[in-house]
Amino acid sequence: MTLARRAFLQLAAAAATPPVFPSPAKAQAYPSRPITIVVRYAPGGASDVVARAVAEPMRAVLGQPIVIENVTGAGGSIGVGRAARAAPDGYTLSLGQTGSHVMNGAVYLLPYDLVSDFEPVGLIATDPMLIVAKSAMPADDLKSLIAWLKANPDKANLGNAGVGSLSHIAGILFQKKSGTRLGSVPYRGAAPALQDLVAGQIDMLIADVTTSLAQVGARRVKAYAVTADARLSFAPDIPTVDEAGLPGFRISLWHGLWVPKGTPKNIVAKLNAALVEVLADPGLRARFADLGQEIFPRERQTPARWPPYKSPRSRNGRQSSGRRLRCSEAHHHVQFPF
Repeated sequence: MTLARRAFLQLAAAAATPPVFPSPAKAQAYPSRPITIVVRYAPGGASDVVARAVAEPMRAVLGQPIVIENVTGAGGSIGVGRAARAAPDGYTLSLGQTGSHVMNGAVYLLPYDLVSDFEPVGLIATDPMLIVAKSAMPADDLKSLIAWLKANPDKANLGNAGVGSLSHIAGILFQKKSGTRLGSVPYRGAAPALQDLVAGQIDMLIADVTTSLAQVGARRVKAYAVTADARLSFAPDIPTVDEAGLPGFRISLWHGLWVPKGTPKNIVAKLNAALVEVLADPGLRARFADLGQEIFPRERQTPARWPPYKSPRSRNGRQSSGRRLRCSEAHHHVQFPF
């Protein structure tokens, strides 16, 4: 057989053989690479702690590494914007909370829409807050603190985790309800604000239990009340706001996971299933309880339970008439997010 004829026959055989392509299932397998969770506050705060607590067990369930990316600034809106601009492929998630995904819309003109640019994955946990002050604050209980603040208007300041954060809104509500006036000192997260409170650089802070309880236990700051309807089982000496003299000032910080709008439903479902699985783990539930976090019931961990969040009131923090949220409306969201 001549060389030319042999080459011709080889080419003909190759042409007759059907090409081998990856199967659709393999081509669309998710996840096939690391996943990023964007946390919009600094390391050490409640959001960072929650993100890291769920990331490791979710990594085991999903079979891919999960990277925590802290993107701070503007009350969390910079980090949320980073997540909003990400490809809707399930590889960028946003760990958000009351401040970043509701309150920011009442403060900022955002370059993204809090409702139409995101798809909820699931609720994680809720965390009450503590009214705390530097150790040198002269008052020893909440009534005495409020009396001192009224007698010394504008002489004390109140730190917060950033403009538009829940601690910022809580501080405004505290002043409104107590009839006091304090200066505002914004930070890039609750953790750096707490550091300055311990150092005596600021006077007061309304911070989540997860961030502040260790410093309270070490007696580096004073705790006046917890913004819940019952005392904390692991810190029973701290009275509730109702007991301490500020009835009705109940505020909780809830956390959840989001993905960019347009993420395929099967990917959202897979992420939700992984989240639900890890939140059912007794070890993780015990860890959250130690942090003061209460995991939402199973029936409230799915996107189907989020319609109240998607009301006209929540679109960019505005009512359908275009006006911003009033303090009373903001208080509704921080008490009853879902």
